[in-house]
Amino acid sequence: MSEATNGGLSRRELIKKTGEVAVASALAGVAVPYVHAGESNTIQVVLVGCGGRGTGAAGNALSTKSGPIKLIAMADVFPERLSNSYHQLQSNFPKQVDVSESHKFIGFDAYKKAMDCLRPGDVAIFATPPAFRWVHFTYAIQKGINVFMEKPVSVDGPSTRKILKLAEESKKKNLKVGVGLMCRHCAARHELFDRLKAGQIGDLVLLRAYRMAGRTAMEASPRKPEGISELLYQIKRFHSFLWASGGCYSDFLIHNIDECCWMKDAWPVQAKGAGGRHYRGKNIDQNFDVYSIEYTFPDGAKLLLEGRTIPGCYQEFASYAHGTKGSAIISSSGHSPAHCRLFKGQNFSSKDLLWRFPSEEPDPYQLEWDHLVEAIRKDRPYNEAKRGAEASLVTAMGRMSAHTGQLITFDQMLNHEHELAPGLDELTMASAAPLLSDSEGKYPVPRPGITKKREF
Repeated sequence: MSEATNGGLSRRELIKKTGEVAVASALAGVAVPYVHAGESNTIQVVLVGCGGRGTGAAGNALSTKSGPIKLIAMADVFPERLSNSYHQLQSNFPKQVDVSESHKFIGFDAYKKAMDCLRPGDVAIFATPPAFRWVHFTYAIQKGINVFMEKPVSVDGPSTRKILKLAEESKKKNLKVGVGLMCRHCAARHELFDRLKAGQIGDLVLLRAYRMAGRTAMEASPRKPEGISELLYQIKRFHSFLWASGGCYSDFLIHNIDECCWMKDAWPVQAKGAGGRHYRGKNIDQNFDVYSIEYTFPDGAKLLLEGRTIPGCYQEFASYAHGTKGSAIISSSGHSPAHCRLFKGQNFSSKDLLWRFPSEEPDPYQLEWDHLVEAIRKDRPYNEAKRGAEASLVTAMGRMSAHTGQLITFDQMLNHEHELAPGLDELTMASAAPLLSDSEGKYPVPRPGITKKREF
């Protein structure tokens, strides 16, 4: 995608106008050059955020084959989560997990202690709730450490501006940055993209994406139980809280949105959304049960997105593209395997099949790590931070449109001033939560048409 924004304003100029003072101050005077990961050629890794996705990412890192690599430190705010992750990784990679008890860190400053164990050129994995990405990324740049961070990388306009500023700083220092939008590394999708760019189904005029399932992960949460602080409860159930993750919309739907934008080779300029809460029962989360978004691209083409987490309904997890000469299946039945196909008609009929990727598809979760580690070892330019921030912003743009009932543009979302959780870099275990509940243990929820300028 070009450097220009979809609205015609140079994105580089916009970033300069909207760069966060806090980020600039944190990086002032830092001049850490890129250094390869040690003469021994062993890349050291630390894991910050030891939940399921973080454990999976660490496993992919240790499964790379381009040279020696080991896990040397772990960080989380939940001791039991770190312990479970350690035992799983140690069991699967006994020769590569070298995490002593002194390198297991608990608390909101644990990320610093873990990264302090690394040398410049090593790798930090960020898999905490997405709200903390900019905090951890800032410290990694200060230390000259390469990064893999899970998606989304931002949850609102202010945090996106911070990540965009940090992306520029990380590039200046030649740091390698991977973002967990693994579909971008899928071999099948890459070939499909090349065929679409070659015009094999004409100009793309419509894309459709669906993630329609029952209750998923932690998007629905009961009232906070006794024995855990408000802050730790919200972090533990981060899919339920907009400040922590962007809610189920941002965390679950970003892959479908991103792969469709990739195939269109553009970011949407606006979103027009709808949605509602229907069956939340006694759950206290901030999510809607259904989301329906119409994204518009600069040339007028549309992306229609449908999200739903209601048990007992029709389920679909797929993305499609429609061109003036035919159609394509971008993905089906989840993220991998994608089963990409091209058709000369619009009905996905087997008799109209033009091309399909072979049935054996390499795992994109592993490929994204293979590509990152190879770039580190060969010192090749590799930085997905800007693209990850833009994908996160486009996702948040659709979410905000549904939550407010307003048409939201790319530039409005980027420049929006509502920071869902300010001061995350100053949290301690004794801090108050960014979101407060009422006397019934419930939290503010979006009210489309009533609360129009912010999501709650």
